[in-house]
Amino acid sequence: MDPAPTSPLARAEHFVWLTARVLEQRRFAYHFLPQRDGLEPAVDAVERALAAYLNDDGGYGHALEPDLRGPVSQPLHTAYALRVLDEIGRCGGQRIERVCRYLTEISTPTGALPALHPSLRGYPAAPWIPVVDDPPSDLLATGPVTGLLHRGGVWHAWLFRATDFCWSAVERLADGAPTHPYEVMAAITFLDCVPDRQRAGAVAERLGARVREQRLVVLDPWDAADHPVPAGYGPGEHHFAHDFARLPGSVARPWFSDAEMSAALDHLAAAQQEDGGWPINWRQWAPGTALECRPMVTIDALLTLRAYGREIG
Repeated sequence: MDPAPTSPLARAEHFVWLTARVLEQRRFAYHFLPQRDGLEPAVDAVERALAAYLNDDGGYGHALEPDLRGPVSQPLHTAYALRVLDEIGRCGGQRIERVCRYLTEISTPTGALPALHPSLRGYPAAPWIPVVDDPPSDLLATGPVTGLLHRGGVWHAWLFRATDFCWSAVERLADGAPTHPYEVMAAITFLDCVPDRQRAGAVAERLGARVREQRLVVLDPWDAADHPVPAGYGPGEHHFAHDFARLPGSVARPWFSDAEMSAALDHLAAAQQEDGGWPINWRQWAPGTALECRPMVTIDALLTLRAYGREIG
């Protein structure tokens, strides 16, 4: 019998092969495993697995984002798809033209995206994301999509309107409008990618001050139980420095001292569970969603730890 894997990476690999969807298996192989002779190139394998979620309208569906079930295209599914394509260097070309046509068709009058398009009505979805007939523009969906398209060098008429919306929304947050961690993370993705780096840096500095003032980040991870969670979040749904500054080059990295970031990374490394995966900290409203989300969270944890120079094996 082979000995049990001991390094964080080896334990995570066992967990991924045991539990993950094909897409996350191939993402894991792309990021962490050497290419093996006779196998499809890792980047092509990721793209082919992602294509299974693509719909004829140019958007992505089929529960790509596990908290939204059903086959129909949704902005949050499409945001995750763009993130995957960005990871493998393929967030451009004809496929993105089709995506932009889809985004144009579902955008609100401001040119932005709703968090949830009403086409999801009738399919299961997380209870904290309501389906409404006339959904408002939402930074949660628009920020990541707009930012990643900018990083991919995409030019499209819709993108200009969406960018104006994002700047306005992020400026409001930086000026002190009430917010919550997931909205801030959407803002960070936009600011990390948007071409105007000087403006992005200035806005990010102000936004970081608001995050600390509103206590949206737990700065002492070992004391998290005593830290309040934002309204509407589940028990224990805390966010730490590494959740905001996933990579050292992020505009959010200067928000935290070296000691604060080190403590957050220590806590992240220690959160790996006995089965090799990392836990999710939001409400588990259906058994399948928890199973599908844990490999996604595990890949994110490994990528962050490696980016900061932590030994993962």
